[in-house]
Amino acid sequence: MQIATMEFKRPASPHPERANWSVDEVEALLSLPFMELVYRAAEIHRQFFDPAKVQLSTLVSIKTGGCPEDCGYCSQSVHHDTPVADQPMMTVDEVVAAAKLAKANGAGRFCMGAAWRGPKDADLQKTLDMVKQVKALGLETCATFGLLRDGQAERLKDAGLDYYNHNLDTAPDKYADIIQSREYEDRLDTLGKVRKAGLSVCCGGIVGMNETRRERAGLIAQLANLDPQPESVPINNLVPIVGTPLSGADRLDWTEFVRTIAVARITMPKSYVRLSAGRRELDEAAQALCFLAGANSIFYGDKLLTTGNPDVEADRNLLSKLDLSAQQ
Repeated sequence: MQIATMEFKRPASPHPERANWSVDEVEALLSLPFMELVYRAAEIHRQFFDPAKVQLSTLVSIKTGGCPEDCGYCSQSVHHDTPVADQPMMTVDEVVAAAKLAKANGAGRFCMGAAWRGPKDADLQKTLDMVKQVKALGLETCATFGLLRDGQAERLKDAGLDYYNHNLDTAPDKYADIIQSREYEDRLDTLGKVRKAGLSVCCGGIVGMNETRRERAGLIAQLANLDPQPESVPINNLVPIVGTPLSGADRLDWTEFVRTIAVARITMPKSYVRLSAGRRELDEAAQALCFLAGANSIFYGDKLLTTGNPDVEADRNLLSKLDLSAQQ
C-alpha cells in the first residue's frame, strides 16, 4: 500500500516582519500560556519554512584556548582556571578533513571558530585558504573570529565566506555582568562591518546565565530589532564549566528554553533558529517541542568548540523518530 504525501506549500498571508519590538512586548510573549505560545510559533514557522526540514551545521574550533576576553561563561578565557589549554591553530589540511567528514555525515554548513578577541591580519590570512577550500567542497561557510577591523570582513567575503557569527550573548543591561573586556557597542560595530561587506549574519545569545525572563526578553528584542534581522539565530543553553564565574549558575528550566525558542521564531519569522550549545542536556521530548516551536537548525557533531554535543547517530535517530530530514 502506497501512502500519499503532501507537498509543502507556503501560505499566502505571511506574518508581518517587524524591527521595532519593545522589551515589554517580547516579555508578554514569553509570559503567554505555554501551549498557546508554542502553537502561535508553530503557525508562524509554517508560513516561512517547511516544518519537516532541519538545517545541519557543524562547528569546529580551529584555534582553541588562550583568549584574552573575560566572558564569564567561557572555558577558553585566560582569566579563568579551566582545563582548556592554549592550542595552536589547526592546519588547512586538518580543517578540510574535518569539513569532509561533516559533509559525509550530512551537514550543509561548516562553521570555524577561533578563540581570539579579534583576528590579527596574519591570523586572518591563514583562515582565508581554509574558507576557500571548505567552500570548494560545496558546503556553506561560517566563521566566528571575534571583533573585526575595517576591511577584514571584505577579505573573508572575497575568500568565499557565507556567514559571520558574532553573538550578542545577552541583553544590553545584563551584558556588564557577563563580560567586562569589551563593550556591547563593540559587538554591534562588528555586525555592521559584516553587513557592509555583504555577508549573512549569524547572531544569537546564551540563556541560563542567571538572567531574569525580562532580560531574556531584552536579548530577543535586541536581536529582532537588528535591521535586517539575522539570517541565523543560535540559541545557546549555558553549559556551566568548572573554573568559570558561571560554573554555579542555576539550570534554566526546559520550559523556559522552549519559550525562548518560540518567541525567537515569532519575532524573527524568516530566520533560522538554531538549537546550539546545551542541547545534550535537553531530553528528546524537549527537543521535539523546540522543533515544533520553530527551531529549524542544529549544531550537528559530537563537539562544539570545547563542550559536548549529541553524537551524530543520536541525532539521526531523533530526526528519524520525529520524521524530520536534513535540508539539502
